[in-house]
This record gives sequence, C-alpha cells and structure tokens, in this order.
Amino acid sequence: MQFLNKAKAGLLLVCITALSAAGAQQAPPPMSKAEIDAFAKVYVAINKVRDSIDAQLAMAKNKKPELQSQLQDALRSQIAEVLHHNGMTDAEYQRKTYLVSVDNDTRKMFDSTIAKLTGAPIPGQVVATGPPKVPVPAGAVGTHIGHVINGFSDTPDGMGLLPAAMAEARIAAQHATLAGRDPTNLANMQLHAGHVINACDPTIVPMGPGRGYGVKKAALGAANHIELAAKAPGASPNVVMHSVHVATAARAAADRADQVIAVAKQIQAATSAADAAKLVSQLASLADQLIKGVDANADGKITWEKGEGGLQQADEHVKLMLAGEK
Repeated sequence: MQFLNKAKAGLLLVCITALSAAGAQQAPPPMSKAEIDAFAKVYVAINKVRDSIDAQLAMAKNKKPELQSQLQDALRSQIAEVLHHNGMTDAEYQRKTYLVSVDNDTRKMFDSTIAKLTGAPIPGQVVATGPPKVPVPAGAVGTHIGHVINGFSDTPDGMGLLPAAMAEARIAAQHATLAGRDPTNLANMQLHAGHVINACDPTIVPMGPGRGYGVKKAALGAANHIELAAKAPGASPNVVMHSVHVATAARAAADRADQVIAVAKQIQAATSAADAAKLVSQLASLADQLIKGVDANADGKITWEKGEGGLQQADEHVKLMLAGEK
C-alpha cells in the first residue's frame, strides 16, 4: 500500500510538471528590448497624431458631424501612415499593445523607454517612503500640499493624491485605446470598457487593471487637500491663489472621469459591435483628456479654468505654487 501511495504521488508530480511545462509553452513570449524600443517609438508617434486630431475634434468650429467624420478619417489615415513607415502592421501593433498591458516586466521596460523618449515620469513610481521627495512649506500648509504631491495614507504605494490620479488615468487611457483595437469584437470592447471604469472608479467595477483607488477619488482628494492647504494658518497669498487653479483643474478631471464612466457604461450596454464601436473613439478621446484637459473654448490653449483643465494643469500649478514659496 505504501508503495502504491508513493507511486501515485510520483505520477501526480509528473502530471503537474507536465501541465506546468505545457502552460509555460502556451504563454506568449516576452518582447525583446529591441522590440520594445521599436514599439515605443511607434506608440509615441501615434499618440502625437491622436493628440493633434483630438485637439481639432475638441474645437467648437469642428463640431459639425461631417467635420468630425473627416477628422476621424484623417486620424485613421495618419496612424496607418505611421505604421507603414515603421514597417509594422496594425495587427502587430495591437498585439504588442496587448502584451504591454498584460505582462508586468514588459510594461516596466516599456514605461522606462517611453520616459526616455518623452521626458515624462514613469507611471506609479512616486512612492512616499521616508522624507517627502518635493520640499514643501512648513506646518499644516506643507502637510496638505505634501498629501497632494508626495504621499497620502491610503493611496497605492502611499503615493501622493495627484500622482495616484495620474497613474489611474494612464491605465484608463490605455484600456480605452485597447477597446478600439477590434471594432468588430463586442466582447473585447465591453471588457476594456469595464477596465476603464475600474481605473476611474473601482467602487463601480471592483476588479480590473487599475490600482484600486480610481481617478475620481484621487483627483477629488487632491482638490480637497490643496484647498485645506490654502485655509491653513500661515498660507501665503501665492498658495491661496494657486490652490484655486489646482483644485479647479483637479475637479474638472474628476468630472471628466464621470463622463468617461458614462460612455463606458453605454459600451457595456451595447447590443452590437457597430453600436459599441461608435462610442469607443469618444471613450478614448475623453480618457486622454483626464490628464491633458481640453481646449473647451477653442482658443488654441488648455488652461486650469473650469471645463478645460486636467491633471496635467493641476500638476503645473502645484509646481508654480511651490516655486513661489522659495
């Protein structure tokens, strides 16, 4: 009997090993450093095209349906041209976008490469450990500003509220883009619409690729704490002035998160791929605006003012606030 038990155990171990090996063989191979570098360059180029077209789509003079359609056609044409000049097919680009979204090691290398190409900070790298990374004023004023930019008690990795909002917004924008990779696949569009909601507000969709905090909660937290800084004893006129700018832009981003969620819910409720596909482009545009804001009055610039500002403008005015305190 003891021999039979040992034999069964040995057979079980062999089966488990074989299954593990089979699973490893089925897993998609990681992208090489050279592939990531090449993909990152194409990704940046396509984002520049999207930024340009999105800015034109947002202009009041281009709100007519026929102009919107022409701009969407221009977007598709310019993206196809970028892919062609870089020797990459759309299917290959979408596959690599997917790999970057699901493989953590690949994502880290990709984010690092993007940071080198654009000068943007690596997402999710602001961790509040030890002294604040950014010098802030003394007292309660500095405490609340520190909560906005350096660290807060319940955020992912203890990062500041504004960096937390940005990290979640990048995830939302990425999955809004993934939703459009196959406009004939209703299930895929609805899956990524749920991922977008998760990154914006995990109380609505608890499971997903987000950090579990949400753009909306983090942006509103940043607005609240920058206003607390302005109300604290000893707040300078400089802090009081820029707190209005930061809070207004952050709240606009939170409002935009609600718009993103509303469109994503419409995609989830769609009964055909054609109906969902009509909304996916709108979802991607709104998700990009979480950070970048939007030129609502079509004057050629995006400011902190109500309806225009995004997380980027909030961040800019925190830096202006701190520069004025030196």
